[in-house]
Amino acid sequence: MEDQSPDHISVGSAPKKSSTSSRGRHRNFSSSTCKDFLRKFVDSELLTSSLEDWFSGHSEDCGFRKPAFDVPFDLTELQNFDYALEGVTFQQLVRMPNALYASTSDVFEATAYLALEDFLHAGIKGLWQTFWGPDEAMPFSVACIHSTSSKFYPAEKAISSGKLDGVCATAVLLKNLKHSQGRWDHIVILALLRPDIGMVSAHGDQEPSPAVLGEALFFALRVLLSRSLGRSSTVVRNSDCVYLLLVDSQFGGVVKVQGDLNKLDFDLNNVYDCAAEWIKKHAKISVSSIDRVWNKLGNANWGDIGTLQVLIAIFHSMIQFYGEPKYSLDELATEHSSRLQSRRSERHLVDRQANGNGLFRFQQRSHSPEIVEVQEEAAVDVKPHETLRLEIGSVVLMDDSYTQKGFQINDILTDSDPPIYTSTPVEEPAKTYLLYVGSSPSHLEPAWEDMNSWYQVQRQTKVLTVMKQRCISSRYIPQMVSSGRVIHPGPCNKPSSNGSCGHPWCSTPMLVTSPVGETISNLIRNGLFGVEEALRCCHDCLSALAAAASAGIRHGDIRPENVIRVNNGSRHPYFVLIGWGHAILEDRDRPVMNLFFSSTFALQEGKLCGASDAESLIYLLYFSCGGVCPELDSVESALQWRETSWSRRVIQQKLGDISAVLKAFADYVDSLCGTPYPMDYEIWLKRLRRTINEDHGKEVDTSSSS
Repeated sequence: MEDQSPDHISVGSAPKKSSTSSRGRHRNFSSSTCKDFLRKFVDSELLTSSLEDWFSGHSEDCGFRKPAFDVPFDLTELQNFDYALEGVTFQQLVRMPNALYASTSDVFEATAYLALEDFLHAGIKGLWQTFWGPDEAMPFSVACIHSTSSKFYPAEKAISSGKLDGVCATAVLLKNLKHSQGRWDHIVILALLRPDIGMVSAHGDQEPSPAVLGEALFFALRVLLSRSLGRSSTVVRNSDCVYLLLVDSQFGGVVKVQGDLNKLDFDLNNVYDCAAEWIKKHAKISVSSIDRVWNKLGNANWGDIGTLQVLIAIFHSMIQFYGEPKYSLDELATEHSSRLQSRRSERHLVDRQANGNGLFRFQQRSHSPEIVEVQEEAAVDVKPHETLRLEIGSVVLMDDSYTQKGFQINDILTDSDPPIYTSTPVEEPAKTYLLYVGSSPSHLEPAWEDMNSWYQVQRQTKVLTVMKQRCISSRYIPQMVSSGRVIHPGPCNKPSSNGSCGHPWCSTPMLVTSPVGETISNLIRNGLFGVEEALRCCHDCLSALAAAASAGIRHGDIRPENVIRVNNGSRHPYFVLIGWGHAILEDRDRPVMNLFFSSTFALQEGKLCGASDAESLIYLLYFSCGGVCPELDSVESALQWRETSWSRRVIQQKLGDISAVLKAFADYVDSLCGTPYPMDYEIWLKRLRRTINEDHGKEVDTSSSS
């Protein structure tokens, strides 16, 4: 690469993952030909001149019409990204200078480059810590590129050495110990600081001027060609897509260029016409709107659309060079809804059970400056069909990406919100399954959607999929039969696989699991939960927890509604632990808070210790076997009840009335509560099996699917 530096160049930026990014990209041209092409491809103005007729719509190549460019990110994607970044702190220390004093001041230009460098550093640091975590050192750096030497160095060095006039761009680079000075093929993303970017927004234009866009395309092609010559397979396979940032002291936008370099004609006698022809016929160009990035004080508007466009381009570029993040964008975005629900509950703005839709309308009366609450009859009108309710005997169709399946509703297992149904597949009437139906995609912003249904359907689908991937197999854990989307009556013209056509049922998620049983709540209500059931429930739930814990998964939501008794015709029915939507897969996950069933550590710290699920199981057995149910109205009262009950041995004595082994198990769990020590599941499973006469010389395999 050392011999391909141009005489007069600028820089390109980072790509987004392509469909072929998992394998090496085949190159039909030689390295020497590409290097020779780069040596001659050094003047952005000559390329812009070759594209002039195309830009103006006077070219036959575009049907004598101006080219129309798509946007790289739609509004939904930006909104989702905004939700994922909620609460993330970005800190730009060097402020952008005020554009009113721009003129041609050297001080203004120097400060602008320092501020841009500081902005990029703050952006990649915040994104890295949010999506990849703060534990690993950040593998990226920021530097300027000089137009004549193509060397990389910090803005301060360029200013102090008097080389600021030659700086053409600021780049985020992938760190490389062998090439600490930086290389073109190590550019992650590139920002071009040009003084007239904001004029596009001021004049109401849809895209940058031909001069600015031509320069951006010039840099994009240079970066793609440089990557195709890279020695790293990661760089080479990403040589078909690049992002560039266009900024001035207030505004910014994104240009994305995609294309197969194998279709570029490497005519060394006519490099600019060849490049122009490739851009017009073989490149896909996306151009974002030009929006404000910095306010008049010089601080970045981190939550505004202009800054979000820049950040999401940086985010995709980081993925290209470092791989998928530890925390996915969708997972972080969904936390926005739960945070909003918590804030609304804290401020007493919502009572879902009271008015059914969880929304209030506020109005200001002319005789009073106060904001008053309108009663329920004046509440916001939310379509009643947004939560799909199925009637017994009805048939619901599901699209699971591979085929269409029909399920007939037999009964309602739990009349919760949302309900859980028992169903029979139309094509296999001898089988029965549990069927979960989520909320249809709201026409309001996603923050207003029902998070209970999201955890019950989408999140539980993910957890059960992870269990399958990690080879967790136990008869005491539900098995995912199928998952997909509801097929609604009539035509569907949704714009994409993740979109909605506007029908109340369109894109409503579904989950089907096995086996089917009766909840402990119903057993207690009907007087069917006795000593034998308590022992078997303890054994079977512990078996499920042991199998999940072997792969680092904890349940986090044990309660009577999430345990079912399965009677498959055998002599001894068994219990299955369902409701895995709130399961803890990694440290950042948080369990659901339940005043009656959550562990002490969960209520105090908002997370689980090694014995938390077992402690919740103890509370389930205690209350299910007639334990006195206290009046709990706060976390403080719940913690006080736990401290008193354990210290006075109320829980142990109640379980001792049922079985000595349950009393001993309660003492064991009490000794582990709040400690970092793991549960010894096997010893208690053996004792429980011996007690319920299930150990006949052969142990039951707690991880088998038998």
